[in-house]
Amino acid sequence: MQLSTSLFGSVLGAALITTSILHADDWPQWRGPNRTDLSKETGLLKEWPASGPTRLWLYRNAGNGYSGPAIAEGRLFTMGTRDGQAILLCLDAGKGTETWATPMGGKLGNDWGDGPRGTPTVDGDRVYALSGAGDLVCARVADGRILWQTTMRKLGGETPRWGYTESVLVDGDMVICTPGGSEGTLAALNKSNGQVIWRSEGFTESAQYPSPIVFEHGGVRQYLQLTMSTLAGVSAKDGKVVWESDWPGRTAVIPTPIYLDGHVYVSSGYGAGCKLVALDANNKPSEVYENKVMKNHHGGVILYEGHLYGHSDGYAWVCQDFKTGEEVWGHRAFGKGAIGYGDGMFYCLEESSGKVALIEVSPKGWNEKGQFTLEPQSEIRSNRGRVWTHPVVSNGRLYLRDQDLIYCYDVKK
Repeated sequence: MQLSTSLFGSVLGAALITTSILHADDWPQWRGPNRTDLSKETGLLKEWPASGPTRLWLYRNAGNGYSGPAIAEGRLFTMGTRDGQAILLCLDAGKGTETWATPMGGKLGNDWGDGPRGTPTVDGDRVYALSGAGDLVCARVADGRILWQTTMRKLGGETPRWGYTESVLVDGDMVICTPGGSEGTLAALNKSNGQVIWRSEGFTESAQYPSPIVFEHGGVRQYLQLTMSTLAGVSAKDGKVVWESDWPGRTAVIPTPIYLDGHVYVSSGYGAGCKLVALDANNKPSEVYENKVMKNHHGGVILYEGHLYGHSDGYAWVCQDFKTGEEVWGHRAFGKGAIGYGDGMFYCLEESSGKVALIEVSPKGWNEKGQFTLEPQSEIRSNRGRVWTHPVVSNGRLYLRDQDLIYCYDVKK
């Protein structure tokens, strides 16, 4: 359950994540360089042939899991399972050949599918990854050697029902993770050695499934995280709560929050809906709207040029006005799933069938420009699982995953 929910170009006033000097089109962490799920690439196909884009390679030994790919300097990092353990895996992103695999600890066992859920985060010569069971490792990019590791349990956390799904955030000298619990929902660790720098002592709810983002507003750098009942901004300096807003979460809260220009947007499924919060100059929150237009389960929501796009659970693929919350259009002919972006196009993945559709980004409606179905599909996927790993576009390639199978397609013109 790659879990999930952005901004672009001229509106890049949100958080910039500290990473190494990367190729312009690398994708070093969950939802890309700025956690917005917006690739800056150009020169991509605007239409696919009837058979879909050309598949460049297929890797078959990733094991169980819904972990997505992080791509940096020619390497692809993800997580999976092997020999009864969770593994951190590195492939050659161009060839699909295995470079190394490092055991992380025991695997998460779950009726919806075993294995890791989150996406690794690459920072310079190190890669950070959190398994579904809550094992956090820092490993060398070159060879996978573990430099330090800890667990969410050691940090006072309790594994959520569907496992830890967070993709940890690297910001400056810190790794931000969400163990949850009475010691603090969030933890800031020294990225060099894993030692605790601070805990969010005023924010102590159990971990849910979103990944945190970072932004600056009102002169305060802060980390944004969502739990079952609270949306909170926490000071990057000391972990103190900057502001809070109530959230009516139900069963599971999953998509990554979105920040733009003093506004925070969240959505979750199980009928919860969506909400936009405005922050004033002193970081005092006020509700702009709360409605049921977007009830995003875990396929992600993308903000592009004033509109939000994603699947609203039990309804349709939806385009929503960011400022007003009103529905702009809905499309029901393509099933529930995940979304990615590249060069003015959306890559939509239907979770039940493995169909992938290319559509134009437009508030005018769903305009499809090609479709294909993933083949082959995994034979080890749980009967309760689906194709839940989100699409990623990086360096002219589309990366998809179905459990043990990782696919790479050429989407460059």
